[in-house]
Amino acid sequence: MPDLLDGVNSELLPLEDYFPAFDRDFWSIKEGDFWKLERQQHFREPGDDSWQAFADGNWSEALRLLDARRDDFADYYRKIAGHGFATYRVRVVEQPIIPYLQWELHLLRARERTGALIRVVGPDKIAELESDGLLPEFATLGSTLLYQPVYDEHGVLCAGRRFRDRGLVDRCRRLTRRLYDEGEPLALFFDREISPLPPPTP
Repeated sequence: MPDLLDGVNSELLPLEDYFPAFDRDFWSIKEGDFWKLERQQHFREPGDDSWQAFADGNWSEALRLLDARRDDFADYYRKIAGHGFATYRVRVVEQPIIPYLQWELHLLRARERTGALIRVVGPDKIAELESDGLLPEFATLGSTLLYQPVYDEHGVLCAGRRFRDRGLVDRCRRLTRRLYDEGEPLALFFDREISPLPPPTP
């Protein structure tokens, strides 16, 4: 499948504009909820203290820092519920699980425990969609907006694109929902595939 987002008008937002725009639009969701598809297997997140501990080889500290966020995560998802919408995420996970993804799945499990709705799919679920390349990363905000994060060659977020095409938003939301419905709850996947793993070597 060609890139879902190719040929559709969008705004390219530098980071200093991307974060406040996304935050404003996120908290303005009125209908349609928030749906996110994560496809890439590796990122770098230098602004995250837990990721930095992981990258420095301190796995126990990385997990401790994630656990320390529990109250913040719980407050965040209570606030979302108070705004009248929910967040759904589909995480594509390839085997064998690389160190970054092992860390991220611990992060997602911490979010799920406090209110996030997350499911996992394998690449087999999207193989027919990727004959011409990997699916893009994106998130739909309600029924009117779609954001695509833009990463540099090292996997660090460097910008974002905002789309306002309602047809595109609907297509991407329906795709993410279908994958979510076909996916495995993160808790089940985590207990089977992630919990038994030894500490990763970044």
